[in-house]
Amino acid sequence: MNELLWIGMLVLNFASIILFYRAFGKIGLFIWIPIAVILANIQVVKTIELFSLSATLGNIIYATSFLVTDILSENYGKQEAKRAVYMGFFSLIVMALLMNLALLFKPSAEDFAQESLVTIFSLIPRIAGASLLAYAISQTHDVWAYHFLKKRFPSPKLIWVRNNASTAVSQLIDSVIFTIVAFAGKFPPDVLFEIVLSTYLLKVIAAIADTPFIYIARRMKIRGKVPDTGPSTQTSAGEDNVR
Repeated sequence: MNELLWIGMLVLNFASIILFYRAFGKIGLFIWIPIAVILANIQVVKTIELFSLSATLGNIIYATSFLVTDILSENYGKQEAKRAVYMGFFSLIVMALLMNLALLFKPSAEDFAQESLVTIFSLIPRIAGASLLAYAISQTHDVWAYHFLKKRFPSPKLIWVRNNASTAVSQLIDSVIFTIVAFAGKFPPDVLFEIVLSTYLLKVIAAIADTPFIYIARRMKIRGKVPDTGPSTQTSAGEDNVR
C-alpha cells in the first residue's frame, strides 16, 4: 500500500508543478518552492516502511524543489533559479519562527490541537536547521552543476544529462547532511544509515522520474503556452536552438 501511495504521490507532485507552470508561468514555479520546502519539513517527521526500507516521508515533495530550479535554470537562466532557492530558504525560516511562536500561546480549556502541534512542530527547529543547511548547500550546488553541465552538453536533447547528473550529486549532499543533522541521536546508527540510503535512493528515483516533466516544461515555454512567454524558437536566454 505504501509503495502504491508513493508512486501516486510522485505523479501528483510532478503533474501539479506542470499545472502551476501552465496556469501562472514563472510565478507558479516560484510559488511551488515554499509549498515544497514547508510541506517536506512537516512530512519528514513521519517515518514509514517503503520497499522494505525505513524512510522518512517528504522525500518526493522536497525532490520537486530540484525539478523546479532545473526548469527555471533551463528556461530562464541561473539567476532566476537562485531566486527560487532564496525563496525556499527564507520561507523555511519564517515557518519555523511563526509555528514555534504559536506553540508559546497558552491553549484554552476547549483546545484540542496543542499536543498534536507540539508533537509535530517542536521538532521543527532542529529539522528546520538541518533542512536549511542541507537545502542551502545542495541547491546552490544543483544550480551551479546544472549550468556547468549545460555549457558542456548544450543540446536540448541532452537535458536529461544535466538534469539527472546535477540532481543526483546534489541529492546525495542533501541526504547525508540533513539526515545526520536532523536525526543523529534519535535513531540507532544502523537505522540512521538506512534512512540516509533509503532517502537518497528514493530521491534519485524521483529525479529520474521527473525527466519527462522538464522536457514538457521547456516545450510549453517555447510554444508560448505559459502566461509569461510568447511563441519562440529559443529559450529566453537564447542559449538553445529548438531541435
